[in-house]
Amino acid sequence: MITATLRQPGVVDGERVGWRGWVALVVLMLPVLLVSVDNTVLSFALPAIALDLEPSSAQQLWIIDAYPLVLAGLLVTMGSLGDRFGRRRMLLIGASGFAAVSVLAAFAPTAGLLIAARALMGVFGAMLMPSTLSLLRSIFTNRDQRRFAIAVWAAAFSAGAALGPIIGGVLLEHFAWGSVFLMSVPVLIPLLILAPLLVPDSRDPQPGPLDPVSIGLSMAAMVPFVWGIKELAVHGLESWGIPLIVTGAIFAVIFVRRQIRASTPMLDMALFKNSAFSGALLVNLLSVISLVGFLFFVTQHLQLVVGLSPIAAGLALVPGLLAMILSGLTVVPIAKHHAPRIVVPVALTFSLIGYLGVAMSTDNLWMLVASFVSLGIGIGAAETVSNELVLASAPPQKAGAASAASETAYELGAVLGTAMLGGILTAIYRTSFLVPAGVPSEFAYDARETLAGATHAASELGGPVGDALRVASTQAFDAGVSVTALIGAGLVVLAAVIGATTLGGTRSATAVEH
Repeated sequence: MITATLRQPGVVDGERVGWRGWVALVVLMLPVLLVSVDNTVLSFALPAIALDLEPSSAQQLWIIDAYPLVLAGLLVTMGSLGDRFGRRRMLLIGASGFAAVSVLAAFAPTAGLLIAARALMGVFGAMLMPSTLSLLRSIFTNRDQRRFAIAVWAAAFSAGAALGPIIGGVLLEHFAWGSVFLMSVPVLIPLLILAPLLVPDSRDPQPGPLDPVSIGLSMAAMVPFVWGIKELAVHGLESWGIPLIVTGAIFAVIFVRRQIRASTPMLDMALFKNSAFSGALLVNLLSVISLVGFLFFVTQHLQLVVGLSPIAAGLALVPGLLAMILSGLTVVPIAKHHAPRIVVPVALTFSLIGYLGVAMSTDNLWMLVASFVSLGIGIGAAETVSNELVLASAPPQKAGAASAASETAYELGAVLGTAMLGGILTAIYRTSFLVPAGVPSEFAYDARETLAGATHAASELGGPVGDALRVASTQAFDAGVSVTALIGAGLVVLAAVIGATTLGGTRSATAVEH
């Protein structure tokens, strides 16, 4: 049975690593930062892309979601392949492909080609993320060192999500929107040089046969499910949303049954019998939904409603970014002495306060800044504790599969954060937005589609009609933000309840016993 305790009799702690291990940790943080930054950097570039490529509202969501959707669908597969063929090898292949496709995305001439490039980035991104977390599991065999390394990993992932808008703001202040993709090249070149020198390779010594059917089933389950949620959020019950969700659920059941029956499954379903493992994954999922959903609307609000420049809007998020990093590191000694079922709900209380602050006031810049600080404190701490439980609940030889499960929760959360909260916000914006009298029909259509379209139309019209259009669109958008913030608050409460009831009474310095 898998259990999680501070010190278990008979469990031998691993050797402590020297300076090479910590330098390897720094190297492994490069793809973590890059992939997490890429999840949110487009939130800031979206207004510029909307003006240049003129995507529809559905294409606008797909530009953001194509990448994490493909990423989430392939994470389990890539984690399993890393266990088989070598995790460092998968890391290097993913880094090379990600950099090359990023260049293609930077110069995409149409919305459709940009969506295709983002999807291909997701393929290579799926090779990066499980490799980083599973390599940490093999490098840091000492429990205390591993706990700190995972805290750094979680802080880097959370910080990257918040850093995306800031980097986007700086780049968009001086360059075209394609620059947000080109930044991956200088980040991944050091990884390609240093990883073979500093990061030891690892793999499952008995990986079992390759299972192409399971690979196909995992994609067939993930893609229709998330696509269906997007369709429901954007087009309502009359869309293909429900049939797509049902299709994904059917393939998910088939996938699970196949894994249970297989002698060497691609994803060991026995891991999910441990309530701490399953509960930690759900906490990860709901936390990331809350974080990415918040960033989706706050980045647009700061630029298009408050009127800040991209760099000024990015700087407004710096306090929340720092709070997220510091809380992720500060919670390590706290979690050593207190049970995760207490630490996680207490941490998420801060996130709840942040969302309620947004719901109560959307027209106060300082309230938004303070709300993001509060949200960051909760997400940073909760993610550190829950990630440690996920990784330590799996045997070392299955580190890739366990890491992939954790990463799938992250990336699925990124998709749902935009699809659910972003889709709900878009739906409320459309239904509550009333086009003022005097607005020509060609401008009215763009204004109804997105806030960016309304802002551009208002600037083109100018005068009293333009001012009326700007006021109507911002009021409709803020009405959607208030409702979306309350839904985000509900998700945070749900995550806190799951943490309190599933993560157990043991402290989160975990060990594995079989």
